[in-house]
Amino acid sequence: MLSRLPRWIECGAFVLALVAGCVNAVALLGFQHQAVSHLSGTATLIGSALLNPNTEMLFHLIGILLSFLFGSFVSGFTLTGTSLKLGRFYDVLLVIEAMFLLVAMYLLLSGHTSGHYFASAACGLQNALATTYSGAIVRTTHLTGIFTDLGIMLGGSFQGKSLDKRKVFLFLVIIVGFISGGGLGAWLFQWIGFYALGIPSLLCVCLATLYRLYNVHLTRDEQAV
Repeated sequence: MLSRLPRWIECGAFVLALVAGCVNAVALLGFQHQAVSHLSGTATLIGSALLNPNTEMLFHLIGILLSFLFGSFVSGFTLTGTSLKLGRFYDVLLVIEAMFLLVAMYLLLSGHTSGHYFASAACGLQNALATTYSGAIVRTTHLTGIFTDLGIMLGGSFQGKSLDKRKVFLFLVIIVGFISGGGLGAWLFQWIGFYALGIPSLLCVCLATLYRLYNVHLTRDEQAV
C-alpha cells in the first residue's frame, strides 16, 4: 500500500502530525490535562469516573469521545475511496478541521468547555482522513501504533527479514512531526494561551491550499497531453 502513495505524502504526514501534536499539547496544558488527539486516556478516565461518580466529568469525557467519533464520521462520509487520489475532498476536510479548531479556540477563550469537543472532533477528522488515504498504515494524531509497527519491523529485520526503508522513514517523519508540534503547542500556549489553536488551524488551511493548487496544476498538465 505504501509503495503506491506519492512521494510527497511524507511532507503531508509531517504537517498533519505537527498539527495534532500542537493541538494535543494545548489540550494537555489547558484542558485539565485532558488529551484530545487520541482516546485511550479518555476511555480510562471514563472507567475511573464510573467508580467515583462525578456526573459532570463523566458526561464531559463521553462528549470528548463522541466528538472524536463525529469527526471520524465526517471524514468517512465525505471520502468515498480507500486510497490517496487527487481530486478527492481532502482540502475540504482540512478546511473543516481548521474551522473546528477556530470554533474550539473561540469557545475556550470565552470560558466554554464545549471547545474541547470541537478540538477532539478536529483530531478525529484528521486521523480518519490519514487512515483512509493510507489504507490504515498512517496515523497522525497519536504515536502508539507507529512505535508498535516500527518495533515489529526492526525486530523482523534482526531475523533477516527485509526492512521497508520508506516505511521506516515515514514513521520517523510522523514521530518528529508530532513531537515538534507538541513543543510548538506548549510554547504557543505559554505565550498566547488558547489563541495557540489558531496556528494549527492556519497550517490546515495552508495544506489544503497547496493540495488544491497542486491538483489544479496536475490536471492542466494531463489535459495538455
